[in-house]
Amino acid sequence: MKKIALRLRYDGTAYHGWQVQKEERSVCGTLNEALQKVLEEPIRAIGCGRTDAGVHALRYCASFSTESRIPLDRMPLAINSRLPADIAVTDAVEAPEDFNAIASCIKKEYVYLIYNSGIRDPFLANRVCFYPQKLDLARMQKAASAFEGTHDFAAVRSVGTPTKTTVRTVFHCHVTQKGPLIRIAVCADGFLYNMCRAIAGTLVYASYGKLEPEEIPELLEKRDRRLTGPTMPPQGLYLHRVWYDGEVGRMMNKPGADDCAFSGLFSEDAVQARK
Repeated sequence: MKKIALRLRYDGTAYHGWQVQKEERSVCGTLNEALQKVLEEPIRAIGCGRTDAGVHALRYCASFSTESRIPLDRMPLAINSRLPADIAVTDAVEAPEDFNAIASCIKKEYVYLIYNSGIRDPFLANRVCFYPQKLDLARMQKAASAFEGTHDFAAVRSVGTPTKTTVRTVFHCHVTQKGPLIRIAVCADGFLYNMCRAIAGTLVYASYGKLEPEEIPELLEKRDRRLTGPTMPPQGLYLHRVWYDGEVGRMMNKPGADDCAFSGLFSEDAVQARK
């Protein structure tokens, strides 16, 4: 028996999130079915985190145990032959026996995209959050910096999966813009349920004066979800990067053919270079 870690990407539009559901279609359930057909044994993949219905992943890690002898370099192609077009495995490595895609994760970065225009772009349907009211980038940037550091983030979480603590460390919270496209990037050691989308909603509120950027530290201390911004729609949210130690970490962060032009839109460097 060996442990395998997969790097994959998916469009979450057609799925009720990553987690296996009893009656709804999920990314994990679809991947498990493909793995079982290819490996010819029961498989229960563990993902690096929950993504909600409609949320996408540019880089996602899943791990599982198997007795299969399929060479690792052939495994992505074999699995993809059994997957629908909106999910793709891009790489595979053998991981340590104790590796767990969620428990071994060091940090993650989510990117939220807002298309700030009065005219929607039909080619970005289900890919961004369309927001017609003009947003103030400077106010959003000032508000974003208030989320950085170690805080109790209960004020920007929805009631969902129970957790031992609502304290997390946000390593960076950046807002950049190219034309009508606003990019919010949040990197943390862990995320609470709807935390990133609630942060995005709070930045939107700060943009047009519903709350002041300087008020955010106090709002976090109050731990009252009703005092911060709304939970933004899922379509604009992407799991962008995931960090691990060792061979899995090298797989997850190496550039490759799977980093297509579409992925480049989510890079902060790419946004800056296009200014």
